[in-house]
Amino acid sequence: MEPLGITTVFLVICVSCLLFLSAWRKMSGSGKLPPGPVAFPIIGNTLQLHAKNLPQHIDELSEKYGSIFTIYLGSERVVVLYGYEIMKESLIGLGEEFSGRGTLPPFISVLFPFPGIVFSNGERWKKLRRFALTNLRNFGMGKKSIEARIQEETHFLVERLRNTHGQPFDPTLFLTHAVSNVICSIIFGDRFDYEDKKFVTLINIIEENGKLQRSPWTALYNFFPTLMDYIPGPHHKLFKNAQEFRRFVLERVNMHKESLDPSCPRDFIDAFFIKMEERKNGQSDFNVGSLVRSTVELFVAGTGTTSITMKFGLLILLKYPEIEEKVHEEIDLVIGRSRSPCMADRSQMPYTDAVIHEIQRYINLVPLGLPHAVTRDVYLKQYLIPKGTTIFPALKSVLYDRREFPNPEQFNPGHFLDENGAFKKSDFFMPFSAGKRICVGEGLARMELFLVLTTILQNFTLKPVIDPKDIDITPESSFVSNAPKSFLLCVLPR
Repeated sequence: MEPLGITTVFLVICVSCLLFLSAWRKMSGSGKLPPGPVAFPIIGNTLQLHAKNLPQHIDELSEKYGSIFTIYLGSERVVVLYGYEIMKESLIGLGEEFSGRGTLPPFISVLFPFPGIVFSNGERWKKLRRFALTNLRNFGMGKKSIEARIQEETHFLVERLRNTHGQPFDPTLFLTHAVSNVICSIIFGDRFDYEDKKFVTLINIIEENGKLQRSPWTALYNFFPTLMDYIPGPHHKLFKNAQEFRRFVLERVNMHKESLDPSCPRDFIDAFFIKMEERKNGQSDFNVGSLVRSTVELFVAGTGTTSITMKFGLLILLKYPEIEEKVHEEIDLVIGRSRSPCMADRSQMPYTDAVIHEIQRYINLVPLGLPHAVTRDVYLKQYLIPKGTTIFPALKSVLYDRREFPNPEQFNPGHFLDENGAFKKSDFFMPFSAGKRICVGEGLARMELFLVLTTILQNFTLKPVIDPKDIDITPESSFVSNAPKSFLLCVLPR
């Protein structure tokens, strides 16, 4: 062998050994980590975990390791929290320590390099989150004004539904357009026509990204982000779609900048520009980059999760027409047919409220939650979790807790009703997570779910295209989220 060849082989061996030892040291930790399956250097638990349906495998691991255990996604160390007690102790009792945002490579890469609300950390995250909460309230979230906007959008939705004339249709785009227009009115100051080409393109991108995120390619990307960057595959479309989003938002941002009146902010973007002007003389987390990313995050989050929940809800009601009939009776008793539902009605409609809560509990939209991270070394139970460790709060373990929700695999609004038929709150209801990282848009989502679903059921009876007994409400599961299988339905005017 030539000297140069020997040198090259030697260097490759040395580098490989260093990588191996580095990965092994990272995985071995201090010996005080929570237990878990034996992990291999570099690949971690990849060969043992069901990448396509990791949440289900997490359930199985909890039976062996209990309420807190460690897994490795590639070389990324992840501590899983399983069950209500450990979730309460960590996310709420140690809220500050568990307030970091953990790594989820596709989303981090898609929205890189600017800090936003969802995936930033430390003081930057606190400032952006505080600003977002304040201004979402100012532009309607939790106030009468946003209620009126949702009611207005439901009128457009009802007309579209009427125009189906009782024929079968897929409700996906109908619901997505309506929900998206609500968040658009808050961040952009106006709704879009359902036929607007740019709006249609963005909605199609959201739908496409949802499918891509449920694909095995994205699951592999979560395990091996660096390697998958160099391997061709459909996961790269996520990044192209993200660029399309950023271009659209940046275009809107520039339009707002030209027409801004600081004395009369119209929406979230205007408010952000005003904040930027206040901080322009020093280094600030309020800049165009963080504005674009925060707006993209609000748009995507405010469109996807709520519309999927509504779609899932319609499928469940098709499966159980007797539940739909009870909701109809309560709507007729409390609201009638002559006016639009309003949030004040909810307190008088315990059964409808219970149905909506049960939809959210049952569908278990994000089984592992969005990842947290510990902001410093922290002791939990008898274990030491090193600073920066990614945390998976297994929300399904709380939403499906048999002590609180008997027969959790069955859809039953009675889970949220007491013996007198009154609505019953539950501390185990955590579809929006818990603690300091609880979803920014929780209030808006709750309002939309109640107003949109009750308005649909006030005006229509849902009709399945197959026998209800044959309807499959088992979700399509993925590494990130659950979604209903595609279906058609008919709506018949009441």
